[in-house]
Amino acid sequence: MELGCLGSSVARVGLLLGVLSGTAFAKDSPLSSSGLPVPRYVSLKSDHVNVRSGPTKDNDVAWVYTRSGLPVEITAEFENWRRVRDSEGAEGWVYHSLLSGHRTAVITMKRKDDLAALYEYADETSAVVARLQVGVIAQVKKCTSGWCHVAGNGFDGWIEQPRLWGVYADEKVE
Repeated sequence: MELGCLGSSVARVGLLLGVLSGTAFAKDSPLSSSGLPVPRYVSLKSDHVNVRSGPTKDNDVAWVYTRSGLPVEITAEFENWRRVRDSEGAEGWVYHSLLSGHRTAVITMKRKDDLAALYEYADETSAVVARLQVGVIAQVKKCTSGWCHVAGNGFDGWIEQPRLWGVYADEKVE
């Protein structure tokens, strides 16, 4: 009987160490605090989001995000804290209430100075309605068959999914 208690204590410590160290769990893992899949994309609710070195308010603030709507990827959960990664690969812990399920994405290109074409339809032979710079944040309205319908300040159209950070390859967003 004592061995069973020790075993469950070891399992809890192992789970905590796995969460803190970033061990990847399956998308439908019951280990998610929220019951939602991990990893997943979300966005920042505020233009002032503290990112901490660990999942408590006792941990130091490593940096502050100052861009509302910025997409981040949740890579782990611990109670009400979410470990997030941004498009540049920086990781830290954010309190869950500072995150939104509203989907956004950042425009990415191979070269920083290239512009991403935004099309009228999900077809590269349709009219180009805008050209977007790297780093522009877009609201993701829908993704299907390798294309995403995005909108933002002064633009609305379709973009090839690989041009976005904040949407998984071949992910369907509705």
